[in-house]
Amino acid sequence: MQHEVTDADTAVAVGSGDVPVLATPRLIAWLEAATVRAAACFSDSGRTTVGTEVRVRHLRATPVGGRVEVSAEPSASVAGGRLTFVVRAVDSSGRLVATGEIDRAVVDRQRFLARALDSADH
Repeated sequence: MQHEVTDADTAVAVGSGDVPVLATPRLIAWLEAATVRAAACFSDSGRTTVGTEVRVRHLRATPVGGRVEVSAEPSASVAGGRLTFVVRAVDSSGRLVATGEIDRAVVDRQRFLARALDSADH
């Protein structure tokens, strides 16, 4: 998945800093989106995945107009409904922007939503 950094993607815009470069929270959102796509083959009808943990090192600043390619590869098979993805972001010059791991859990969609809505009422 490739993304172009816009003003809306900067640390200034998302409130995570005061410099006009790719914000770490936006980068993590792009990496998580890559894990959602990569996890699709692990969830059958009625199941989905939810993010549970993020371990990412943001190594290089990317200015507005810069392009970032993000990827997610499963690091191992499903273990107890848990998936770990190795994630990477590389800029258009081939330089590493970020690296890390993101974990997702395979859940029953309806049961998960019912619990989430129930806990929101308390």
